[in-house]
Amino acid sequence: MQKITVAKGDGIGPEIMNATLDILKAAGAQIAIEEIEVGEKAYLAGHTSGIAKEAWETIRQNKIFLKAPITTPQGGGYKSLNVTMRKTLGLYSNVRPCKSYHPFIKTKHPEMDVVIIRENEEDLYAGIEHQQTDEVVQCLKLISRPGCEKIIRYAFEYAKLYGRKKVTCFTKDNIMKQTDGLFHKVFKEISQEYPDIENEHWIIDIGAAKMANTPEVFDVIVMPNLYGDVMSDVAAQIAGSVGLAGSANIGESCAMFEAIHGSAPDIAGQNIANPSGLIQGAVLMLNHIGQTEIAEKIQNAWLKTIESGVHTPDIYKEGVSKRKVGTKEFAQEVVANLGQKPTTLAGVKYEQGISFDLPKYERKPSANKELQGVDIFVQWNGDNPDELAEKLQQLEIDDTKLTMITNRGVKVWPEGFDETFCTDHWRCRYQTKDGSIIDNQSVVKILTKAWEHQMDVIKTENLYLFDGKRSFSLGQGQ
Repeated sequence: MQKITVAKGDGIGPEIMNATLDILKAAGAQIAIEEIEVGEKAYLAGHTSGIAKEAWETIRQNKIFLKAPITTPQGGGYKSLNVTMRKTLGLYSNVRPCKSYHPFIKTKHPEMDVVIIRENEEDLYAGIEHQQTDEVVQCLKLISRPGCEKIIRYAFEYAKLYGRKKVTCFTKDNIMKQTDGLFHKVFKEISQEYPDIENEHWIIDIGAAKMANTPEVFDVIVMPNLYGDVMSDVAAQIAGSVGLAGSANIGESCAMFEAIHGSAPDIAGQNIANPSGLIQGAVLMLNHIGQTEIAEKIQNAWLKTIESGVHTPDIYKEGVSKRKVGTKEFAQEVVANLGQKPTTLAGVKYEQGISFDLPKYERKPSANKELQGVDIFVQWNGDNPDELAEKLQQLEIDDTKLTMITNRGVKVWPEGFDETFCTDHWRCRYQTKDGSIIDNQSVVKILTKAWEHQMDVIKTENLYLFDGKRSFSLGQGQ
């Protein structure tokens, strides 16, 4: 008997969770349920993260969490509980199968069968944002080698264990050469360990266009957090409906399973919500805890229900669907079909005893890190970069000189263009002319002179060489 934590959530959450639990019980799932409350009520009760301390302990003790959609109250600075849970519990891998159910669910892509594997903990979802000047805010994009290695290795292991033939990587490393460049680099490294699995890389924009047009050419796609969030919803929708897709969030010790759609408060309590997304999440959960026979029974019963034309209003289509039903009635139909298999759609057969053998990340030896300069960011309300350069040259020390000014990444000094629009946020780079190494005292001296000259310094970024290799971006146009 596996003890699991359950949260019924907000909006349509209680309805679809009750429907899903009825199916699990009827199918004979060997689970014991411990219910907690998270989401809107917890937020409004004063828990700013949307969850009480004792609920955290329940999840951590049981390790398996089945969660319905929740509502994050608007305003007030509330953080997304979904993001918080994924990161706090180390749920680094988000797995979203997106398969079409043609001809019973409308889709332009009848052969689509794609699994999106999304990094779940970092990237822009680190949520580190600052307003820096009157006109400019920033969000830090953090990509780590451990994060890349864990998610990319998971994608290849998933492909190996589930008989998938190809793993594709999406990044934007033609622009973000350091962050997305690291993700692509690690992908190339790890792919060499799986010679029997085809691998390929696409720039995210053309990759997204190709997936939207011909998703059948993809198998498993792995990508950083933000791209994965967007593309998994796109994939689910073009397969038939976001409402049909479930999601697994897998960590080294805990795992969370859910539908990918929101809490839809506008239709709550009307018995019209489709529970399929959460049912799919529950099937992923059962496979994860080793109850594959129960998972197989439920999935085949669900497929039988879909091909029988018994549909909730969101997927009901005249001429294809046979009967429009509510949330409870749909679940009852799935229960009635337990033990049956679909005849037109391909039934499922889950292998028993599948388990991931993923090594723990081992930190690499530290690189030789050398300081080559510093970027000083200042707020300045002028619009002539030459005038700003004159002020900044007063901060020069010894052989460390002002070498470049950029505005929103574009080089505006020296030899900038009058056509370039500038905000009040300026990156001012100080390096030696011969590229030699400087020390931290040099940075302190420059900042001290900036303070003496009443420059409004808002942040600094050190410019490092790692093992002799430049590890910072040039200015656009430099």
